[in-house]
Amino acid sequence: MQRTFRRGWGRATLGGLALGGTLAAGFSLQTAGGSSHREAPLITEDPVVDNTDTYAFVSPDDPDSVTLLANWIPLEAPAGGPNFHRFGDDALYEINIDLNGDAVDDLRYQWRFATKIMNPDTFLYNSGPVTALDDPDLNVVQTYTVTELFADQRRVVAEGLAVPPANIGPRSTPDYEDNLGSAGVSTVGTEYGDIELFAGPRKDPFFVDLGAVFDLAGLRPLNEAHAIPLGAEEGIDSLAGYNVHSVAIKLPIAYLGHLKDLYGVQDSVIGVYSSTYRQSTRVLGHDGSVTHDGGWVSVSRLGMPLVNEVVVPLGSKDAFNASYPIDDAQFAAKVLDPEVARLIPALYPGVQVPPAPRNDIATIFLTGIPGLNQPDSVAPSEMIRLNYDIKPTVSDPNEQDRLGLLAGEQDGFPNGRRLGDDVVDIELRALAGGTPFTPAFNVAPNNALTDGVDGSSVPFLDRFPYVAPPLAGYDS
Repeated sequence: MQRTFRRGWGRATLGGLALGGTLAAGFSLQTAGGSSHREAPLITEDPVVDNTDTYAFVSPDDPDSVTLLANWIPLEAPAGGPNFHRFGDDALYEINIDLNGDAVDDLRYQWRFATKIMNPDTFLYNSGPVTALDDPDLNVVQTYTVTELFADQRRVVAEGLAVPPANIGPRSTPDYEDNLGSAGVSTVGTEYGDIELFAGPRKDPFFVDLGAVFDLAGLRPLNEAHAIPLGAEEGIDSLAGYNVHSVAIKLPIAYLGHLKDLYGVQDSVIGVYSSTYRQSTRVLGHDGSVTHDGGWVSVSRLGMPLVNEVVVPLGSKDAFNASYPIDDAQFAAKVLDPEVARLIPALYPGVQVPPAPRNDIATIFLTGIPGLNQPDSVAPSEMIRLNYDIKPTVSDPNEQDRLGLLAGEQDGFPNGRRLGDDVVDIELRALAGGTPFTPAFNVAPNNALTDGVDGSSVPFLDRFPYVAPPLAGYDS
């Protein structure tokens, strides 16, 4: 059945789901996450609308605001000219916020893009050095509009904003971030404070040893303990040489609090996920033109990482991308008995993990942790949950402890997701039971599993949008 763009209102429950354990906000906890690079069969054929990661965190240099960020186009090669990667003009990109925990998004921000070819009689992306967003030497110009939807109200936040071009190299895009990247940040004043916006190419902030993980869950530092042993090695960051396309918005916490007050909600927790839509009908004209019609259909969504990647089975991944959080009861069984957790003892003989049902995993992934980032009233669903009253411990994202709550930082994953959170290590340990929810399994090696990749290959920015500038094609 085809889902149209507009959501229904209601609440969802996971039948029979018992959420075990109450955890005080001060308790140290580790949990799970990952990236959705090529996570479902159908979306691999349409990378321009493929969510790769979603982030939600209190802005480290501006703790009175929340930054929400989502990435698209996995494994984006920096040197992919002459048709460098860009957002799709025929797609709808969205970041969604659940204000009251009922698994239905109450506040939505939509990005729509428009591309103009300035000179269609050349193959060139640029005809000379590009030193400004309105430089006449830039031949491929993309702009965007951001729209806010709240309840039945719809308003344009900003329109005609420029998307920075690809980072081609020192001749074509000299001093990229100073001339182009930072110029892509726009500010919109409101009575609650400034909203900041960005959309454009960035260095992929995620870090993971994909090559080892998908080779029968190999962990290079632990190769000797694998059922098919190899020599121990350091991890390899498979995303070190790739870019993504990011959209980001910085919102005043005062504004989010105002909207929650309208719902009569007293807590300071929001649920966040990103999604992408295409219209259900695409028509090719006799002149080669393409028109779009029909309702908007969800083709990709991503909230709490890991769920679609390795929890939802292959036969259900496309259905997950086409569904909404309120529908997540259909995936509950796979969360309560995750396949990856069952594989760990088989691939690493001697390691024992907690038995199903994994109520610890359900709490981490679907409801948030009581006393930390669980809303006062919650319908279990796959979202990143952020308690924005918990302020950053440091102002530089490069100085945050990569293990977040595991290291005693309440502002780290799974209370939101920061750019530097090492969600792969955290997720491996959670699946093995290395958390306070299952103290009998919170021992080595369960709480020491690692892929050996501890951080991004490129430092993050100390200012919005925080994601590092895109890698240059010339250097790739």
